[in-house]
Amino acid sequence: MKTECQNLILDSRFSIPDIRRVSSIVRRASFIFIFCLLGFSGCNNANEKTEMLKEIEQLTNQNKELTGRAEKAESQNKQLKGQVQVLTTLPENVRAESLYNLQQIRIGRYTDFFDKDHDGKKETLIVYIQPSDDQGDRIKASGSVEVELWDLNKTDGHAMLGQWKVEPEELKKNWYATLITINYRLTFDITDIVEDFDKPLTVKIKFTDYLSGKTFEDQKVIKP
Repeated sequence: MKTECQNLILDSRFSIPDIRRVSSIVRRASFIFIFCLLGFSGCNNANEKTEMLKEIEQLTNQNKELTGRAEKAESQNKQLKGQVQVLTTLPENVRAESLYNLQQIRIGRYTDFFDKDHDGKKETLIVYIQPSDDQGDRIKASGSVEVELWDLNKTDGHAMLGQWKVEPEELKKNWYATLITINYRLTFDITDIVEDFDKPLTVKIKFTDYLSGKTFEDQKVIKP
């Protein structure tokens, strides 16, 4: 019985009925131990009583933990039922993409190369990406973005200097807001990629919106 309780506690996937069943077992076991301590035969030894007290304390703590988990699960279940009820009452013409309506992705004007450690050499490319809705407002659209750096003066397949992809989890960490602008701010190491900053280089991006499935593209020339 003790092993069964411990196994269920360690399993985070058990259900509310499991919690209640184990909680009931724990309570029954506690009563049995208490009766033993009160004088039933075979339970009079002092060492046995001490061991039983430890067992009772452990089972009581397990019971408290199970009760807390049951209350938390019931609260979450109630919240989910409320969310489902709200969603089922929405008009049929309300689509998921209406939560935000991404219409445009632009590369911000401050996108450029920077000398991060002030050693006289530019080793960082910072790309500002600005998602906007149909009202022109900045929105924190969720998705992935592909960034490419090109030297369009080169030929023979060497025009693309660098390529990076930023996944949604990483992208959302780089939402950047100031008094001047609101956008995603992505940084890339170009130490071994760009040697000559005396000619125009082009940044291209492709943003895939994970809510609507649409893709948006933009490009910007960084002049010397």
